Amino acid sequence: MQPAASPDIDGIVERLSRGAREAARALARASTAAKDRALRDAAAGLRDGRSALLSANRDDVERARAAGESAAFVDRLTLTPDRIEAMARGLEDIAALPDPVGETIAAWRRPNGLEIAQVRVPIGVVLTIYESRPNVTADSAALCVKTANAVLLKGGSESQATSGAIATVIRSAVAGAGLPIDAVQPVEGGREVVRGLLRRDDRIDVVIARGGETLKRTIMEESRIPVVKHFEGICHLYVDAAADLDMAERLCLNAKVQRPSVCNAIENLVVHEAVAGALLPRLTAALRASGCEVRGDAATRAIVPDVHPASDADWDTEYLDLILSIRVIPSLDEALAFIAAHGTGLAEAVVTEDYGVAERFLHEVDAAAVFVNASTRFTDGYEFGFGAEVGISTNRLHARGPMGLRELTTYKYLVRGDGQVRG
Repeated sequence: MQPAASPDIDGIVERLSRGAREAARALARASTAAKDRALRDAAAGLRDGRSALLSANRDDVERARAAGESAAFVDRLTLTPDRIEAMARGLEDIAALPDPVGETIAAWRRPNGLEIAQVRVPIGVVLTIYESRPNVTADSAALCVKTANAVLLKGGSESQATSGAIATVIRSAVAGAGLPIDAVQPVEGGREVVRGLLRRDDRIDVVIARGGETLKRTIMEESRIPVVKHFEGICHLYVDAAADLDMAERLCLNAKVQRPSVCNAIENLVVHEAVAGALLPRLTAALRASGCEVRGDAATRAIVPDVHPASDADWDTEYLDLILSIRVIPSLDEALAFIAAHGTGLAEAVVTEDYGVAERFLHEVDAAAVFVNASTRFTDGYEFGFGAEVGISTNRLHARGPMGLRELTTYKYLVRGDGQVRG
């Protein structure tokens, strides 16, 4: 049997969950103008508080480095003036988007005179659990405020100072706009608090899990609440026999080295044998010039002998670093099979000038986002025009891909009659 939670833990969980549920009820009545004002004021607060945010972040980064965290981890954790400005612009972009709450999805009249409308409504209370990226605090809070969802924000201990400072700014703006301050609540405390919240399916409606595999699998095992998961991002770029090789090189460099520490960067490059000889020497040189280690199968090393041998484990590794594994294949069918075996369903891309290949790739690859002649790095709520995202779902039900405003709503049926009874 599990030991009973301490009274202090129970009290924290009760306070957080009760406050969120009460805030969600009040927030559901809020006007679009009030929600948008809160987001614009929060953006101004981030800009005005830039020095304090950078100071808090320096403390987090120093602790991460002292703990021996990887360069990719530290990059995800680090705030810069440009990243703070990007967060602020993201809040303003969300404020400028149409409010989905109350939108009529469909409406119809039945032969018996009943008028039925399917209308978007908030989900209710969202618990989002994430690691190391302070911007997730701002994005999650803003998207939830806009959709009238109360949100509980559980960032990782490594970003506690930064995330707390961002949450304080947003809570102040929410209260200043006349909205319930508990619409946005940072969750302090350790694993026992999280475990307690994961059992509160009476007050929390959905959990969004965004972080390492250990975190996400623990949440999946312990939660009584539906979980929207964001599993690994093992993404592929397939260079077809009919590819424009200049484009292929450009897309590969962008998808791998522009920001390798994120989930939508590619980890495996798949190249058709018809173009491997022409592409791989120049591409490996360009990758190495950008500081990227290259690993390859036997066919790759036959073309570029000094490439590191790729092991079977490499094809299933999310490096989140400047490492790329290359596989040479003889056909589109084998490329599709390789991606199906090793992809994680987040994003895949093909480079080709062959319309038939492009259409097969689009329709046969099973991923949340599938690209033709474009970088997988576009798998992002902001790039999709959502303003921001609370995560990239690899689920099949409810939401898939970047989760923006509409993905944070559900719907209900409004039925109007004039006395009809069922016979």
